[in-house]
Amino acid sequence: MNQRSWNIDDGPLRGMYRDRENAWIFGVCAGIADRFNFRLSTVRIIAVISLVLFFWLTAALYVGATLLIREKPLVYSGRRTEYEFWRRHHRNYWSQL
Repeated sequence: MNQRSWNIDDGPLRGMYRDRENAWIFGVCAGIADRFNFRLSTVRIIAVISLVLFFWLTAALYVGATLLIREKPLVYSGRRTEYEFWRRHHRNYWSQL
């Protein structure tokens, strides 16, 4: 499991997500590559080849996946102490308003 798919609060991310950080369009290929541990370039090449061969089917599946699969939540990848400091600061900010 790579660090990008680990949430410091909840543990590993489960399920399928669209990865907007590594996306070209909507992140569907990046999400598939991350979920099934494939290389991103391989998934994109397969998507382009299937788009050329089966345009309407591939386009419909891609749009459907874009609408049905939720975005990957942001994951903090720094030190635990920094994360706890900013999390406490953020909570106190809203209570002071």
